[in-house]
Amino acid sequence: MSPVFPMLTVLSMFYYMCLRRRARTATRGEMNSRRAIESNTRALPINVEIVQYAKEVLDFSSHYGSENSMSYTMWNLAGIPNVYPSSGDFTQTAVFRTYGTWWDHCPSARLPFKRTPPTFCSQDYVELAFEEPVYPTAVHILETYHPGAVVRILACSANPYSQNPPAEVRWEILWSEAPTKVNGPQARQFTPCIKQINFPTNLIRLEVNSSLLDYYTELDAVVLHGVKERPVLSLKTSMIDMNDIDEDEDEEKYGCGMDTLNKQFSIVTLREWPTNGYFDKLPYELIQLILSHLTVPDLCRLAQTCKLLYQHCCDPLQYIHLSLQPYWARINDTSLEYLQSRCTLIQWLNLSWTGNRGAISVSGFSSFLKVCGSELVRLELSCGHFLNETCLEVITEMCPNLQELNLSSCDKIPPQAFNHIAKVGSLKRLILYRTKVEQTALLSILNFCSELQHLSLGSCVMIEDYDLIASMMGAKCKKLRSLDLWRCKNITESGIAELASGCQLLEELDLGWCPTLQSSTGCFTNLARKLPNLQKLFLTANRSVCDTDIEELAANCTHLRQLDILGTRMVSPASLRKLLESCKDLSLLDVSFCSQIDNRVVLELNANFPNVFIKKSFTQ
Repeated sequence: MSPVFPMLTVLSMFYYMCLRRRARTATRGEMNSRRAIESNTRALPINVEIVQYAKEVLDFSSHYGSENSMSYTMWNLAGIPNVYPSSGDFTQTAVFRTYGTWWDHCPSARLPFKRTPPTFCSQDYVELAFEEPVYPTAVHILETYHPGAVVRILACSANPYSQNPPAEVRWEILWSEAPTKVNGPQARQFTPCIKQINFPTNLIRLEVNSSLLDYYTELDAVVLHGVKERPVLSLKTSMIDMNDIDEDEDEEKYGCGMDTLNKQFSIVTLREWPTNGYFDKLPYELIQLILSHLTVPDLCRLAQTCKLLYQHCCDPLQYIHLSLQPYWARINDTSLEYLQSRCTLIQWLNLSWTGNRGAISVSGFSSFLKVCGSELVRLELSCGHFLNETCLEVITEMCPNLQELNLSSCDKIPPQAFNHIAKVGSLKRLILYRTKVEQTALLSILNFCSELQHLSLGSCVMIEDYDLIASMMGAKCKKLRSLDLWRCKNITESGIAELASGCQLLEELDLGWCPTLQSSTGCFTNLARKLPNLQKLFLTANRSVCDTDIEELAANCTHLRQLDILGTRMVSPASLRKLLESCKDLSLLDVSFCSQIDNRVVLELNANFPNVFIKKSFTQ
């Protein structure tokens, strides 16, 4: 055969793929009409580009700042830049709660869910509303300190300022990438190449992963560029990239539309094959083990191939641990309904970030737990803004074996609803970060949940007397191993004394930004002497921490791994050397803004103790 024919065959295949891609993009609305494809000679409409900063911060998963302040909060992302192009640590920026991998190596660290797709690596998010809905042409993110955390940018079809909510909310990924290490903490304008979408948006979501960062990332502003009219692609001017074809196929496979996943859940029509091949010869348990490595969408797709694999893919044993957080944009009541029959044995369930903007109803959530809650041990509901008192009541009634409950940033739950948690006496872990839990409910929880080992009360602003709370912990929660009191405004040396006397198994204690604690009262010395098992201690922004406190830690807490004394003015290099010599397992020491610890001292300590990450932040 002439060598010309294979070449023609290759060209024909390429031409077919191009036409197939054009057909797909046309059905998704990439072109205004078939006439726009056929008539290439007409001039394309000229759109004036609109440039706008975020008008409002609608939602976020965490922030470093206080609920009653603007410093280091996500609300700083609204409006024009406050800091950019300056670099450094500035209170006028938006900062998330964590960075690095330190939080994965402390006593409160939670085991990860299996089957998390490798493409999902988001740890935090923030949602921003803009004034005008536009077809995005560019997104600029102004990063002022330790850039590189943003891993995904999404656009939403819902207009947060519209009086008529849409029947269906669509999320489209404009850009995504795995976490990357950026050399240097200097400010930058991050402008990734975004995908064109077929609907206007004024709601943008940033998702971040700070695991590779050496310190907190700081964001100053987000700029959305776009046009009011949908751009029309010209066949004469647009070039077709083979990578685009792959991306489109991935979109169809992993798209954010809810219909895609729900169809996979619901399909029951199976292909008829004469045999099941070699699968008939494999033990049932071996097939189950093989399938345990598939993600949930892959299981749903595989279930459509034959009856044998359908049986395996729908086996409740495949859904003992189930995380739906990676698919938060696609999960709704219909999804939960389809999953009910498969989740009758479920023990771990992650619904974090799901259900917002009406996707999951109270009745849908309740129906699911009534069928699937009896064996549930761990329930993750972070940022579940659909949750209300009825939901908490259903959780406590339908999940008698529950040991771990995460309600982090569920700030729509009314204060009185938290009383229901006291009915779950088996709880070992309770995360109430940024919730509206009030004192009466919390006292009841502590009184009846004596098995608690991990408790997070960070940024719980409605608690009036933390000393009373600490006293109840010391009396009732003898098994407590980790306690987060980040930014509690009124705990004193009295509460610390009660806590240290009663909870002597504590290995992790976060007292960051607790301004009412003073070293002169002996509270930190008392902690060091009563809690020898401490591995993590955060005394962030307590300017009274002194050499005596550091020396007591060196003498009594030799298992210490992480210590944050950011902002103290009274700690000398000599006491830090004693600490580093005594605490051989120390891996993190934050001395940012410690006035006696300059860069020269940090360099010296780094040279002598190379296994310790010593952080010294700065402001220009």
